[in-house]
Formats: sequence, C-alpha cells, structure tokens
Amino acid sequence: MNARRTTVVAEPGWQVGLVWAGFPVLGAALLWGVQAIADWVVSLPWAPLRGPFRLIASIPEPQATLGALGLGVLAGLVIAFIAEQERLSVEVADEALVFSRGGAEYALDRTQVSGVFLDGKKLVVLGLDTEELARENSDLHDTDLADAFQRHGYPWLPGDPYRDEYRRWVEDMPGLPPGANALLRARAKALKKDDTEDVKQLRVELARLGVVVREDRKRQFWRVSKQE
Repeated sequence: MNARRTTVVAEPGWQVGLVWAGFPVLGAALLWGVQAIADWVVSLPWAPLRGPFRLIASIPEPQATLGALGLGVLAGLVIAFIAEQERLSVEVADEALVFSRGGAEYALDRTQVSGVFLDGKKLVVLGLDTEELARENSDLHDTDLADAFQRHGYPWLPGDPYRDEYRRWVEDMPGLPPGANALLRARAKALKKDDTEDVKQLRVELARLGVVVREDRKRQFWRVSKQE
C-alpha cells in the first residue's frame, strides 16, 4: 500500500511499552509479597492453602526472595507476550483494509465493504450482502477508528443497522438454512469451553451458509444475510 494514502490504527507505543514493563514489575511485586507473608500465613491456624505457604516458607534466603522476583518477572513477561499476540492493528487505505494480530494478517478489498461500525469492543466490517466480513475484538480508540475509516471514504456507521433482525438461537429452531442448527449447536459448546479458535471457525462456516451470528454472554443471536 502507498504509505501516503494509508492510516494505521494501533495502540500507542507508550501503552505497549507500559505493558511490557509494567507486568513484569507487577508480577515480581506480587510474588515477593506472597513470599514475604508466607511465615505469617503459616502461623495462622485457620489460613487457607497452608501447605503451599509452608513450602514457600521453608525455602531459605536469599533463594526465596530471588526466586519469587525471578518467577514474578517471568510470569509478567508471559502475560505481556499473550497481550502482544492479542493486540489488533488496522491498516486503512483507499483501496483495501489490512487486519493484523499476533503476526497473522488478512486483507479486505474496499469494493467488498458496505459499512463499518463498533459493536461494543468489536470492530465489524459489513459486506455488500449484509454479511460480516470481519468481527474483531479491539481495544483501539473509537475516535481513531472512525477518523481513519472516514478519511479513506468508508461508511462509518453509528451501530449495527441490522441489529433488529437478530433472533436468539435455541435448539432446532426453524428459519435457518440446512446444517446451520448443527453448527450453532457446536458453537454453543465451544463458547461454554471458551474455545475461541473453534468459535471463530464455526462463525466462518455459518457465514458460508448465509448466517450471521453474534453472541452476548455466551448466548447466540443470528440473522440471515441477503445472499440467502
């Protein structure tokens, strides 16, 4: 893409740096605090988890303090790495969009897009047949996203124009294309297990049948796109 005609919406560098610096410090402080109060907790006859605290209290110094700080830093770095993999950036240009997360990316051609809006913390891109081309979790600022899309001529919508068409899914309900109930049943199980990858894949399979699905607190709601 031509950089002069491209706007990248991403978390600011200071925020990314704060995550990488802050979580290790927080982890070290937390585990140091646990190690520091281990003797006191063991002395309480009613305290829960006395076994683990007794084990911590048995470690001599300075190994206990150094171990607690080291493990805390490591745990913080792991959390920061997970946050990095979940971080979304959006490259907006006149001719296309590129979504990037965790080293993976995909593009949407401008001619496919009929509208863009935010559904809570999810960035949604609608296609020409009212289908959803993208539904991505996002912590990006609303105003930054709206400005980027409008600057490049994309219709930025105040909300989901088809929200009133959704119906709550229940087992074997009528009106769905053949095979959709089975996919929604499998997706309901994946939602209960917090299997995000399976949930995402089943959304794609439903889209192939012309079914648009969204969830609210693990409850599924669906509508049929115009292609059906």
